[in-house]
Amino acid sequence: MSEAVVAKRYADALFQIGNEKTTIKQFGEDLLVVKEVFETNESLYTFLKHPRVNNEKKKQFLAEVFQGLHADVVNTLKILVERHRIEITSSIIDHFIQLVNDAKGSAAATVYSVRELSDAERKELEVSFAKRFNKQEIQLENVVDPSLIGGMKIRMGNTIYDGSVSGKLRRIEREIVTANK
Repeated sequence: MSEAVVAKRYADALFQIGNEKTTIKQFGEDLLVVKEVFETNESLYTFLKHPRVNNEKKKQFLAEVFQGLHADVVNTLKILVERHRIEITSSIIDHFIQLVNDAKGSAAATVYSVRELSDAERKELEVSFAKRFNKQEIQLENVVDPSLIGGMKIRMGNTIYDGSVSGKLRRIEREIVTANK
């Protein structure tokens, strides 16, 4: 079974538990902390995957490191260690956040632009894309990318809307190449 499918199942289970206990918001906050810890400490994966360290020590370590987090979040991490699936932690968190966003009619998107967008421009894009995708709200993250030359590119999930000058130049180039064949 692919890691994406497994990660989605774990995220679904956590989401259902959070729904039953009305702790989804806390789960989301705790999982973001977990994700940050795992992303900033690459040696953590190495330790948790090491075959010479027994699972009890790994679980004890997780309990100590993530002491202030919700018990269900920590227990999920312990289960992942036990089942040798700790490397999908980040994917599980991403799926969970997607489920939370879907439940509240929200979505996250990344805007690539040549310069930093002003608050007014960002707000206008958020409103425009919220209407387009039938969402309550869109949270935009702005990434400055000078290689775009001009315009902007928006990524939402697996979909990319490319209105950049460099993107238009690439499309024109492809059209010329295919026309000459």
